[in-house]
Amino acid sequence: MTWHPVASSADLTYRTTYHAQISGRELVAWRADDDAVNLWENRCLHRGSRLTLGINDGAELMCRYHGWRYANRTAGCTYIPAHPADAPARSVCNRTYPVAERYGLVWGSVEPQDSGQAGPPAVDLLEAGAPTPLRPIVVNAPPAKVADALAGYRFQPSAAVTQHPGAAADWRSYRSPVGEWDVATVERDDLRVTLRAADGDDETHVVLWVQPVDAHRSVIRGVLDARPPAPSRLAVLRHHNHLLSRLRDRVEEQAALEPMPEPIQVEIVPVTVELSGMPELGAGRRAPLRVRVARKWSAAADVAGFELEPVGSPLPGFQAGAHIDVHLPNGLVRQYSLTNGPGESDCYRIGVKLEPESSGGSVCLHETVREGDVLAISEPRNNFTLSRASERTVLLAGGIGITPLLSMAQTLRQSGLAFEMHVFVRDRRFLPFGELVSSCGDSVVEHLGLSPQRTTEEIGRILGEHTLSAQLYVCGPAPMIEATSGIADELGWPEESVHFEYFANPNEIDDSTAFDVALARSGLTLRVESAQTVLEALRAHDIDMPSSCEQGACGTCLASVLEGEILHQDVYLSRSERAAGDRMLTCVSRATSDRLVLDL
Repeated sequence: MTWHPVASSADLTYRTTYHAQISGRELVAWRADDDAVNLWENRCLHRGSRLTLGINDGAELMCRYHGWRYANRTAGCTYIPAHPADAPARSVCNRTYPVAERYGLVWGSVEPQDSGQAGPPAVDLLEAGAPTPLRPIVVNAPPAKVADALAGYRFQPSAAVTQHPGAAADWRSYRSPVGEWDVATVERDDLRVTLRAADGDDETHVVLWVQPVDAHRSVIRGVLDARPPAPSRLAVLRHHNHLLSRLRDRVEEQAALEPMPEPIQVEIVPVTVELSGMPELGAGRRAPLRVRVARKWSAAADVAGFELEPVGSPLPGFQAGAHIDVHLPNGLVRQYSLTNGPGESDCYRIGVKLEPESSGGSVCLHETVREGDVLAISEPRNNFTLSRASERTVLLAGGIGITPLLSMAQTLRQSGLAFEMHVFVRDRRFLPFGELVSSCGDSVVEHLGLSPQRTTEEIGRILGEHTLSAQLYVCGPAPMIEATSGIADELGWPEESVHFEYFANPNEIDDSTAFDVALARSGLTLRVESAQTVLEALRAHDIDMPSSCEQGACGTCLASVLEGEILHQDVYLSRSERAAGDRMLTCVSRATSDRLVLDL
């Protein structure tokens, strides 16, 4: 892999973007608030607008054209305003390039990441000292010609510069008399030149690289092997700037006499049809990712927090409200919401409440799983999506139900959008992730120790009558969600403005009936026996159907119904969606008719 310097580290200031280029390919470089440096294709996937014109909010890069957002580190698209449910396809991702910082420079490569060298080239002279970058010099000439000219570059050691009579005078009229010092070595390595100048016992080194911007454009980027002392620092930097500027003028004069080379034509691969819509999930509860428990701590009196770092490839991006399936050592699979804020994809953080009547999931994580253990998890999924176009956003959390809402609160806060989050817990000892809650500022109101009646009254006071574009997000115990839904309905909140997520399905499932399921696309007819779910019958016949919770709470196994009457037993679909009778959750819902026809 060939690495080239594309910027100085000082060019990548917080909340800005930087236009870089390697061999004709335009790139956007930007530094996130967590100091992660990103190097991406300089275009939005929507209409090709340059992302260097976008907004760096410290965690995401937003295109100014239609507001598409891309996550720090992964470049995964986290928000498409016009997309159904405001959630992009999980696989929509901008093209990223290898990037690293070394010697005060930002390095990048446009070659495949598995083609050899894993990082920028190491230079022994610079490893031992305190490297000091020089001012970059843009040259309108082919890279090879610039490198040839640098092989003849001559400069003075620091002492010779500071002792020169004109060192502190007017540097615009200064001309270095070649021959007063000895250039002991000149090393050439393609587009890199290393020089050592000596004057007696005093010597100094400089390493110069040529950034190949295009066939006819280059940038000289240099690094001194040591940081000059304060009294002479400015003189040394001016010395190199002056000489390199003169070299640029000579090279450009020579290049102007020759035919202009053709610009490098870079192929831009368009987004495929598969990436422009919601992707199909694989069958069953797949767990393609491996994570290590980097940290486990007490996040509340009955809640354990887990920080999961990637093993191998980086973790995929996600949207606020997303959850992951965690495959536990005892064979169980459980779903947990991500509490991460936007752009925090170097690890996933989840909270697990120890349930008094646990069937083994929370007990395993609390008592068996330890720091250093490796777990298998699914990619993030999101059926609880956040809109960023609301004038009023209300987040209502009951206990551990705060976890997906914490991700939403951080996203809204990062975007500068107003919101209010109300948290209902017995007392503050049971408030999960208290420090993270406090970081959300005055937008958070804690409601401690309220009775069910007082809680209901308080929720009604919080909601009030619905206003234009107001959105409500609720997560917590089933009685709280049901009460909130009823209150919102009484106060005139439209169904499409009320969003909820259950952690479990409290309904008692009736699986006593048997019926036929016809698959319109496959041409198959299956028999669903009593005590068997539609999902199980599909899998028994090798029909590809994704799933996650398998309790009727997450919506992953949703199927379209073309004919037949449905017995809905889930807590995912709204009242109007159930009444429409055209969708069902195959993990719990059944038929009241003898036959269902599914669009599968």
